[in-house]
Amino acid sequence: MPIPGGYLRRTSQDYDPELCLDPDIVVAFVQATQPKEWTKLKKHYRDQARPRFLRRLSREIAKRGTLDVLRKGVKDVGAKIRLVYFRPASTLNPELQKKYQANLFTVVRQLHYSARPEDSDRSGRRAKSLDMAIFLNGIPLFTVELKNPFTGQTYRDGIHQYKTRRDLREPLFAFRRCLGHFAVDPDQVWVTTHLAGQDTSFLPFNQGRGTGAGNPIPPPSSNQFATAYLLEQIWARDSVLDLLEHFIHEIEVEDDKGRKTDERSLIFPRYHQLDAVRRLLADARAQGTGQRYLVHHSAGSGKSYTIAWLAHQLATLHDVSDTPIFDSVVVITDRRVLDRQVQRHVRQFEQTRGLVENIERTSRDLKKALEDGKRIIVTTLQKFPVISDEIESLPGHRFAVLIDEAHSSQSGEQAKHLKSVLAAGSLEAAAEEESGEVDLETYTLKQTHNGQIELERGPGRMSPGSSAPAPRSSASGAKSRSECGGRVTAPVRCSQWTLPLTANHQPASGGGERNPR
Repeated sequence: MPIPGGYLRRTSQDYDPELCLDPDIVVAFVQATQPKEWTKLKKHYRDQARPRFLRRLSREIAKRGTLDVLRKGVKDVGAKIRLVYFRPASTLNPELQKKYQANLFTVVRQLHYSARPEDSDRSGRRAKSLDMAIFLNGIPLFTVELKNPFTGQTYRDGIHQYKTRRDLREPLFAFRRCLGHFAVDPDQVWVTTHLAGQDTSFLPFNQGRGTGAGNPIPPPSSNQFATAYLLEQIWARDSVLDLLEHFIHEIEVEDDKGRKTDERSLIFPRYHQLDAVRRLLADARAQGTGQRYLVHHSAGSGKSYTIAWLAHQLATLHDVSDTPIFDSVVVITDRRVLDRQVQRHVRQFEQTRGLVENIERTSRDLKKALEDGKRIIVTTLQKFPVISDEIESLPGHRFAVLIDEAHSSQSGEQAKHLKSVLAAGSLEAAAEEESGEVDLETYTLKQTHNGQIELERGPGRMSPGSSAPAPRSSASGAKSRSECGGRVTAPVRCSQWTLPLTANHQPASGGGERNPR
């Protein structure tokens, strides 16, 4: 039965807890969108095609995870079965558009999920249940605990349930099976990607209220809860497919030195990250090149991931006429040594090998990468003059430049230094900087009579590898807007640039951006 939002309503009787699938929906989707592939299965397995394929699919999800199966499909006896159709990059193929619309979204209220005999009641019915589950083409994506303060429960009770009453032996709760577990009440939303008992880490998925945490209070006339955005926006069909294709990522965790740890993590965006990236993409798609943007991020709110999501999607962004908007995306950090965190996250989100080029050595490497049209280039601020030169020498090419200014001082001195670098504009100057002594602006810390820390600027000569004293925020304890949080600013137009620019970013509420295992 269709319900608002384009979902179909299903029941626990439709769910197979051993396969962890809604079998009828899986088969219906495959038969409707890929009849030729289904015929291959029928030809090989005959009347066992349905059960054999469903068992194969369940095993592949258990082995590879739901995200990988959705993105890459399943191969079996010469048939390649797709389990989802993402939005086509172009509108020129009506057949792909039709298959995109054929994705089947279903929801089950009060899902009885356990097949264990000990979890059944006296009549043999499955007793253990959760409040809601969302499925795509018969595959579970999200589980939800819905709480009502009028009955004395809030999202905190939902989190407690996940931590203490969810048996991790159940396939539905295995890591990588579902991509998000939500605890929701009328006021707040919290989410985790990995259930680990008492060690489970939930993060807020709220819009932010003013410059603080939580969600805006809706006006009484709206007759809505503060968390209505979750159902109306985030779980809308197009939004979920966008999340699956571009935002949710499984990565191999690395230590501070870039060494692999054999630990894997699912990355799910926070609301402020998702909102900022989507707004920037929408404006760039509508306005094209020639715009400039500023986004505020506070410490620990996931700036590096925001940059990575934005870089990858700008690299494939098309305008309304299906023309690519940018030839290359350049990510610039403000450290002399390439920011390993930004570099790592941009590379971890790479779904096509060779898409990302990290420039850690010479300006000649950067020059070649620009000339070769590499899609995403990660480099340092000190090599920026090369970009200025190359933009002038590559007429007709369009670039998106993302500048990470997270380590800038509160006084804005680093911003002034950025302007001086932009004004240098010569390959020779960049090469000189790499090979010998160069003139730099140096800073000394000076304490005023009222205890404030200020920067005193003066010229000096420094060799590569030496550094000036690091700018610091005021010693009085006062926080800047970017530290306390704030709303994403409206796009700022600037004719000085022929490329979009983003820097920093805002949090809706503080915290990290991934769930540790």
